[in-house]
Amino acid sequence: MAISIFELFKIGIGPSSSHTVGPMKASYLFVEGLYTQDNFNEVFRIKADLFGSLGATGKGHGSDKAILLGLEGELPDKITPHIIPERLLKIRSKKEINIFQKKNISFTEDKDLIMHKSESLPYHPNGMRFTAYNKVGEILRTKIYYSVGGGFVLNDDNIANHTSPIILDTHV
Repeated sequence: MAISIFELFKIGIGPSSSHTVGPMKASYLFVEGLYTQDNFNEVFRIKADLFGSLGATGKGHGSDKAILLGLEGELPDKITPHIIPERLLKIRSKKEINIFQKKNISFTEDKDLIMHKSESLPYHPNGMRFTAYNKVGEILRTKIYYSVGGGFVLNDDNIANHTSPIILDTHV
């Protein structure tokens, strides 16, 4: 696997690429995958669960901010830094998130972004699970991601198939 200079040196929104760049990419990938499904318009709720190190220290390291922005379809190296505080304030005050910049849904951080401080997922301490539900609570999509360091992200398919981390080529 060839890695570009842009993958080695990350542009991010926080002090730790594994706590901000990886989670932002993971949440972006989740809603991107959700958007490509036929049932995107049925999405009523999204829940993000952070485990291990992300759950224990994620709020202090900016993982919560990264997740919210990624769910809105932002990427770490593409977002304009000065708009971040205003975007986060809007999400938090309206209790609404605009997933992939395509659809507004209700989002209340204390019930939709859960930090599991003493629970880990099996593969890596920086685990995340995203789940999208319809109006009656049925699961439309669920996916597990791991922020494995340096802003690299693996999902459960990569692990099962022994494939390389997901690289988003956003520098083209």
